[in-house]
Amino acid sequence: MKIPFNKAHIAGKELYYIAEAVLEGDLMGDGPYTQRCHNWLRTQFGVPGALLTHSCTGALEMSALLLDIKAGDEVIMPSFTFVSTANAFVLRGAKLKFVDVRSDTLNINESLIEAQVSDKTRAICVVHYGGVGCEMDTIMELSQRRGIPVVEDAAHAIMAKYRGKYLGTFGCLSTFSFHATKNYSSGEGGALLINDPAYLERAEIIREKGTNRSKFFRGQVDKYTWVDVGSSYLPSEIIAAFLFAQFEHAEYINGLRRGLWSFYHENLAPLEEAGHFQRPHVPAHCESNAHNYFLLLNSPLERDRLMEHLNAKGVNAVFHYLPLHLSPYGEQFGFREGDLPVTENTCASLLRLPLFNDLTRKEQLYVVDEIRRFFG
Repeated sequence: MKIPFNKAHIAGKELYYIAEAVLEGDLMGDGPYTQRCHNWLRTQFGVPGALLTHSCTGALEMSALLLDIKAGDEVIMPSFTFVSTANAFVLRGAKLKFVDVRSDTLNINESLIEAQVSDKTRAICVVHYGGVGCEMDTIMELSQRRGIPVVEDAAHAIMAKYRGKYLGTFGCLSTFSFHATKNYSSGEGGALLINDPAYLERAEIIREKGTNRSKFFRGQVDKYTWVDVGSSYLPSEIIAAFLFAQFEHAEYINGLRRGLWSFYHENLAPLEEAGHFQRPHVPAHCESNAHNYFLLLNSPLERDRLMEHLNAKGVNAVFHYLPLHLSPYGEQFGFREGDLPVTENTCASLLRLPLFNDLTRKEQLYVVDEIRRFFG
């Protein structure tokens, strides 16, 4: 049996909507399907603004621009994250202050953030790993008390909740990903959620290459011109058309993912009880969107051996991030090996199992059986 790590999912009318967009002849960004996606995001999450972008990376870069991050500013974030989280702020000249993660959820350790705050701190960027929320009560209390804006990198976390509230609706700005590996996908793509209305107008301008083009198309100005910094962050209508079809089946996909996640979780529980690895942990006050399923092995060697075993049996199991603070570029921020022990151990010991919308029970059982065989 060959089981890929990920596979594209057709939920409904993706191909029909793409054909419709092509026949309409307007494939640029901000067409009818883009607007439908914007409306869905605003309505679903109850936020003042939502803008599709060509990637979550682009949405993060827009966040850094909206917060006016400049050279010498400091931004606090976990080292256990994808490089886009860091690049968005480094591109503006920021210095990164990395914080270790919790050993249970693998999210930024909220109790360690304030020690990294200085008079140069301009933002805290949290990452909701695997669709499980960071401890947002503590983080937002710190944000309000110290006057530091919070950006949520919710690339993994669309439709997940913390204390009954959607992730992506806590910080002043939040980002989603619709990359091919995400719960809702358009191949590439992302979105910026704008929770503070003060950023609405400028977000439109930055997204439209620094021009007031959106106002022009609404008839609010008689011509558009360059008014601010910006770049081209719009996706095409083909991407938006595919994505809207996924949004139409959002609840179904959410339930499907949770069912797949739960099957792994229940069937692998005895092996965790036997001490072979740690399964994902979802606190009682969090509602995961089942973005990924991973195992934390007891050592890097055992992780690598299990990964080799599964791949030899046709199961494409993979590791995740390498620590940003130990990367060739990340080392410039002054961290050394041993400074973030939980991050380093997690990165060396984590193994991700195949999890995609069309994964069958037969395939999942095969994965579970091969893990059982490995541990004998």
